[in-house]
Amino acid sequence: MPREPETAQTAQLTEADGAAVPADGTAPAGVPGGRGETAAIARMRSAGLRRRLGVNGVRVLLVAAWLGSWELTARTWIDPFYYSMPSKIWDRLVGWFTDGTSQGSIWEQISYTLQEAVAGFVLGAAGGVVLGIVLGRSRYLSDVCAPFIKAVNAIPRIILASLFIIWFGLGMESKIATAFVLVFFAVFFNAFQGAREVDRNLVNNARILGAGRLQVLWTIVVPSATSWILASLHSAFGFAIIGAIVGEYTGADKGLGLLINHSQGVFDSAGIYAGMIIITVLALLAEWLLTILEGRLLRWRPPAAGADAQI
Repeated sequence: MPREPETAQTAQLTEADGAAVPADGTAPAGVPGGRGETAAIARMRSAGLRRRLGVNGVRVLLVAAWLGSWELTARTWIDPFYYSMPSKIWDRLVGWFTDGTSQGSIWEQISYTLQEAVAGFVLGAAGGVVLGIVLGRSRYLSDVCAPFIKAVNAIPRIILASLFIIWFGLGMESKIATAFVLVFFAVFFNAFQGAREVDRNLVNNARILGAGRLQVLWTIVVPSATSWILASLHSAFGFAIIGAIVGEYTGADKGLGLLINHSQGVFDSAGIYAGMIIITVLALLAEWLLTILEGRLLRWRPPAAGADAQI
């Protein structure tokens, strides 16, 4: 049959690096480096940027609407003495960071609370990970220790905070102990479950190949439980701050908890809100740092199907 003449709509192909590509320079799917792939990547990045801007814009609008309605309601309907208002809270924050607080420099109070929270977080996370993995891999030990762990976990934390004040005094040690207890159980149960969820076939294959107990633990169990452990750490630092604040609220000579307790004693609702805002900012910063750490530690793992859905 005679060859049909080429038209303007017919793709003309040329040879480039051994692969057939259209004459206009675009590359077919699967050929890297072509203009088509570059344009697709650019469109994806642009779409992602637009989505992030849209999400952040909606967030800003929600916060502005909430604060504006609160300010308007406090000025026209509710009593600001009890419920305060955003303008008074802002004035209190500015006053604390410029003139100081009734307990001294605001930076000293933040530093004191952060030291307690970080120390309790590190100690509690380390203890929870070690004991959780050990008991998760030993059914005998877990059966022996289970009732004692459940009994201690059932004790209200405020009671433990009071006991720690008696045992360790008003210093930093009692607040670290309270933060430790809160963090320990949050991490322990996740590490325990993560160690239990390890694929038995993978462990058996490693043992057949000659791996010892420590090798199995370090190369299979710990990496498999990492996702569980890191998931618990996101909420664990919040628990550490709560433990430090509760301990300071129960009895302390410094810290944000003492500042909030003093504000409550003088019916300063703006001071209570201001303390809550500072604590929230600290928790969000810690969450951001833990997210970066998680990304580095789990770089080897392929992305999950729901990786884009974040809370």
